[in-house]
Formats: sequence, C-alpha cells, structure tokens
Amino acid sequence: MPNIGFRIFPAVRKASTELLRQYRDFVTPHLSDNMNRLNAVDARIRPIHASGKLVGSAFTVKTRPGDNLMIHKAIDMAGPGDVIVVDAGGDLTNAIIGEIMVRLAKKNGVEGFVIDGAVRDYEAIRELNYPVYAKGIIHRGPYKDGPGEINVPIQIGGAVVNPGDIVVGDLDGVVVVPFEQAEFLIGKVKTTMEMEKSILDSIENGSVDRGWVDELLRKKGCEGV
Repeated sequence: MPNIGFRIFPAVRKASTELLRQYRDFVTPHLSDNMNRLNAVDARIRPIHASGKLVGSAFTVKTRPGDNLMIHKAIDMAGPGDVIVVDAGGDLTNAIIGEIMVRLAKKNGVEGFVIDGAVRDYEAIRELNYPVYAKGIIHRGPYKDGPGEINVPIQIGGAVVNPGDIVVGDLDGVVVVPFEQAEFLIGKVKTTMEMEKSILDSIENGSVDRGWVDELLRKKGCEGV
C-alpha cells in the first residue's frame, strides 16, 4: 500500500545545462511579465543571501511544518543544476535549515534553496552568499521526525511548483517557469529585453515619447488632461 505523505520519488526530469545557461541572462520581472504575472512566488519569500542569481531545476520537498528530515534526504539526493524548493506550510515557528545544511548543499553542487518557511544562521548565510530564499528567520531549530515527500507537486507562496520546473531568483524575488513552457518562453523574454533596451536608449538620447500617458488617460475618461 502506498504511504501517502511519506514518500520519496526520483527526479524524472531536469532542464538541460544549456537551457539553464540561457535563463541566467534573464531577470525575474521579464519572466513574470511574460507569464501574465501569475507564476510569481509571494513577495514574503525573500533573499537571505546578499546578492547573486539563482537558476536551476526544482527538486521539490513537502514537509511537515518545523520538520527537516526530508530536506536532509533531498540534500543527499540533489546536485548540480538542482534547486531544493521546500513547501513547509509557510510556518515560521521553527527554522528548517541553517548554516550546516547550507554548506552541505553547496558542497554537493546544489544551486540553492527556496523555502516557504523559516531559516536560521542568517549572518553565516549572508557571508557565504549562497542563494537562499525564505519567508522568515528564527533561531528556534527543527525536528527530524517526518513525514514528508520528495519530488512531488508542491505550492510555495502562491506558486505551483512541479519537479523539474525552472526556478529563477534574483533580488526582486522568485519566479517558477513550467518545464513544458521553458523553451517557448525564451523568445518572448528576449523580445522584452530588446524592447526595454530601446526604451532606455530613448530616455538617454532624449527621444522618448510619453504621449501614450495622456492618450490612455483620455481614453479612460480622466478629466483635466
């Protein structure tokens, strides 16, 4: 009989190194805009590290709030190209990772963590500058009892994450790109990048056209334009 809620599955899909390399050139606002702003992780899940980009394939964990047994197992299973994404229920009562686990994951080649829950050892993580996104910080440590599941669909900060989805994080936050749409999205994001560069160039050379603002206000019936 299946033990639902206490299971480990292998990672069955993962983005290629080349695909992840292309995503390293993208910023989260461009990705979010091209997914109709619906695949953004809640703003309360923020970078704990000082700077830098997080890009990788989602290695998902669902755990009981305050318990990190399955995260330990995920660290042993994951490696280069993987981002450990943890649904800890958004609970901030206990930190579910700290410096020791972060250093172990880094040593194993894991790209980073995104945690709908709390962490500790904030200063050490900042100094290490290893990508860690979390909902909060607290000194109180975790339990190691289970249950939990690895490589199952999860939800963090309002975003659905399936194993293998591309996770991108920067100082603006985290977005999740569905695995099936990752190749298609590249062209759309590159178009956005070119358009934004054109706007920025027009600002610098003084040719920017702001007429659209008044035009839109009139269209919407604003008085006094």
